[in-house]
Amino acid sequence: MAPSSDKGKVAAYDPAPRTEHYEFGGGLGALGVTLAVPFFTYWLAFACTADQCPPWPMSKFVAFHSNGLEAMRASAWWESLWSWEAASVYLAWYFWTVACAIGLPGKEIEGVELRNGKKLKYTMNGECLPSCRFPLADSPYCLFPAFSTMMVTLGCIAAWTYKFGPGALLYIPNHWPQLISAALAWSAFLATFVYYQSYIGTQMLALGGNTPNPFYNASLWFIGRGLNPRLGDFDIKAFNEMRPGLILWIVIDLSMVAYQYSTIGRVTDSMILTVAFHSWYVLDAEFNEPAILTTMDITTDGFGFMLSVGDLLWVPFTYSYTAYYLAFHPKDIGLSGCAGVLAVQLVGYWIFRSSNNEKNEFRSGRNPKNLTSMQTERGTRLLTSGWWGMSRHPNYLGDWIMAWAWCLPCGFSTPLPYFYPIYFGILLVHRQTRDDEACAKKYKKDWETYKRLVPWRIIPYVY
Repeated sequence: MAPSSDKGKVAAYDPAPRTEHYEFGGGLGALGVTLAVPFFTYWLAFACTADQCPPWPMSKFVAFHSNGLEAMRASAWWESLWSWEAASVYLAWYFWTVACAIGLPGKEIEGVELRNGKKLKYTMNGECLPSCRFPLADSPYCLFPAFSTMMVTLGCIAAWTYKFGPGALLYIPNHWPQLISAALAWSAFLATFVYYQSYIGTQMLALGGNTPNPFYNASLWFIGRGLNPRLGDFDIKAFNEMRPGLILWIVIDLSMVAYQYSTIGRVTDSMILTVAFHSWYVLDAEFNEPAILTTMDITTDGFGFMLSVGDLLWVPFTYSYTAYYLAFHPKDIGLSGCAGVLAVQLVGYWIFRSSNNEKNEFRSGRNPKNLTSMQTERGTRLLTSGWWGMSRHPNYLGDWIMAWAWCLPCGFSTPLPYFYPIYFGILLVHRQTRDDEACAKKYKKDWETYKRLVPWRIIPYVY
């Protein structure tokens, strides 16, 4: 679904409307997710170590898990989940990215129009260097963009490693559970901070942030009460979505490369592919950072534990899991294996990026492909051709195909590296359902007409 930008004014603005729909089935569902995210992050770390990893088939996997619980409890890692040193290291990382966001040069960009008819401003320090702009294109992007936080961070890591070796990076795999605990604690602190901040003054709440149900209201710490919590001009939600967790994902990947090199004296082709795919994905996200301003996370969801733990714990410590696995269980897949995996990645990326470009160009008022669209009573239009004529969420399809490419280099000796595309598929279906519900309220009968024109949700002719 790709509507153009809504230029109409909101007739009546209520900063704290009553919530009509309970996410995750209400308070119990929110509690379940709150417990499940840290549990599975720890479990993935302990279930597969350098000494053991659960095998196929699933019957052996279940037996392994049952028999391994005692070993996990006896593990030195299990006995030392918390370290003040690791917590200090994690906070130093977090505030390094804050300092970069505040101190490095950037460009001020307007977000989408909110319920009150206003647009928030965001500083995106992916500002171009004047010498590297495209010479023949009216584009805000550049050929070698200084998307500053990530470039400065990677530059510092490269310089330090060249001068002193990879020892500093080995801190991450050697203190993995303690760093998980630090990220979890900081996620909980941020969720608590913005929850209480949402009661100060009059600020816009998320549509899911104000219910008459006292039990569910308690879970708003998880769902998120405030829509755009800020400290002055510093947008807490947008920052956490794009900076500390995403960039840490790549730093973790590099630490796993360092670990593999320190143990076997080289880096395998499977590790190179995995880290290249992850880096490509994150660099692409940072390069196209303004695109996040049109996503549901920014425009609709409150910022609570759901987003903070997702951004700061789940993304860096589970999305990097294939690199983690390959660090402890190195393998080569050969030239033909690399070619096959690369083909899957390229197909997924092509669908993901080209569909997102169509959407963003259309929303910005441009339509270089002359795509057809449907007029709605709200005054906006919905795309009905191109990628968005084949399914209502073609970018989700591309994203999911890439998820499989990230796991294939790990081989098939254990199911654990494949948790990600399975989890991600469930997440995308949930997002699609939420988005369809929101669009049904937004467009009313026009949405039913649109669904007849574009019947497939994610995968054309399948779902």
